[in-house]
This record gives sequence, C-alpha cells and structure tokens, in this order.
Amino acid sequence: MIRKVNEIILHCTATPEGKDYTVEDIRKWHVQGNKWKDIGYHYVIYRDGTIHVGRPLDQIGAHCSGHNNYTIGIVYVGGLAADGKTAKDTRTAAQKEAMYTLCKILCDTLGIKKITGHREYAAKACPSFDVQKWRKEVGL
Repeated sequence: MIRKVNEIILHCTATPEGKDYTVEDIRKWHVQGNKWKDIGYHYVIYRDGTIHVGRPLDQIGAHCSGHNNYTIGIVYVGGLAADGKTAKDTRTAAQKEAMYTLCKILCDTLGIKKITGHREYAAKACPSFDVQKWRKEVGL
C-alpha cells in the first residue's frame, strides 16, 4: 500500500433490511449518481458476511467528507428498517463477524488504532449503530 492510513470509518449502505446489493450496485450509485470516479468505499460487507473489495486501498476513498485522505471506508449492506426510512442496525450475525475480522486484520497489519462511525463526522445515522460501544463489546 502506497498511502498512509490511520483510521477506519464504518458505514451502512442506507438500504432496507433483508435486501441484497452488490459492489457493482453501489459503484453505479456513486459513479452515475454522485459523478465520482469509482465506488467510495474500500470494502463492502454483504449480508452473507462475504467481504468484497471496492476502491483499491492505495486510492483515497470518497466516503466521509473531510476525512478521506488517511482513512479506509468499510460499508455493510443495510442500515435501514424494512420501511426504507428508519435507521436500524440490520447487520446479520455474518456481517458482524466479518466486520470484526476485517477491522482486526486491518488494525493489526496497518497499525490502525482508530475506528469510527460516519455519524461521528456528519449529521447522519450511518452506520446505524454505536461504533464505540461495539468496539468495547468486541475488544477492538
């Protein structure tokens, strides 16, 4: 990896619970809708817990305005109740396990000590759960 990173920022796709979306779906939203050059996140965690690469790690992400240069953006599919409007922690057990594993590997290999949620930097519900409480619960 060429660039220095010191933080992971967690996100949700703000999509209704129980619905699947892919890296390509999100890339289309970001490229066509936002006019970005690529998907904004470095990793996407599907509902089944599989981890998929989005934007390459050596490229600066586009996931948290003012905080992209030294961060890695990780998003899980979900974050809204079935009504598509209400923020809700919709992470499946597989997503929770994958999120922990990915964060642990990145922290250990890259020396990252800071993990935050998007809502710590913006007036949003994203990632629809309290990241600092989760970190304490899982020991990260």
